[in-house]
Amino acid sequence: MTLCCFKLPSVKSAPPPKTMKIAIVYYSMYGHIKTMADKVKEGALSVDGAEVTLYQIQETLPAEVLEKMHAPPKPEDVPIATPETLGEADCIIFGIPTRFGNVPAQVKAFFDSCGGLWQKGALLGKPCAMFVSTGTLGGGQEVTPMSALPFLVHQGMIFIPFGYQDPAMFGLDEVHGGSPWGPGTFAGADGSRMPSEIELSLAQKHGAYVASKAMKLCS
Repeated sequence: MTLCCFKLPSVKSAPPPKTMKIAIVYYSMYGHIKTMADKVKEGALSVDGAEVTLYQIQETLPAEVLEKMHAPPKPEDVPIATPETLGEADCIIFGIPTRFGNVPAQVKAFFDSCGGLWQKGALLGKPCAMFVSTGTLGGGQEVTPMSALPFLVHQGMIFIPFGYQDPAMFGLDEVHGGSPWGPGTFAGADGSRMPSEIELSLAQKHGAYVASKAMKLCS
């Protein structure tokens, strides 16, 4: 009798899930951008493999000036962003308030500290995105991201815009921030208005969208 021998097929284990380090780097004086950043983080964390960390940009104003401006204390549980923060992340989402349609001095100082990354090409091809806060309707919902674009371009980063993917972007029944460049909120001229439910929803969706697209870009 002839015995029939056969080889059992090898069982390949599934590859480990891909992880992506996402850094949400923001500056917030009165808490509007921080509130938006929390929602962006929530959205990004909904994507499998996303590891999301908040970082705040270093304050440059002295304490006595901040006190006169009635600025609340910065959160102590959010680490300070450094150039190394950008270099170590796989994807970066910037949260930027507006100063006369431009990025504030604190953000500009941080960008200017990243010359070493530029020299090494450390950010070439790295996906990034943005969300903003402005005081008024014409205060820079689109101009603010545009004013930050030269830094991203010189670093060779890949910008992921929000577009018009959410029907709320077309809504006129309620005042809300946001543009195809990214989500946004209105703080009001006196800073008393906090992000609305629509703005927070757009921020959350943006976080998930950027994380999913960045995961594909880096896979």
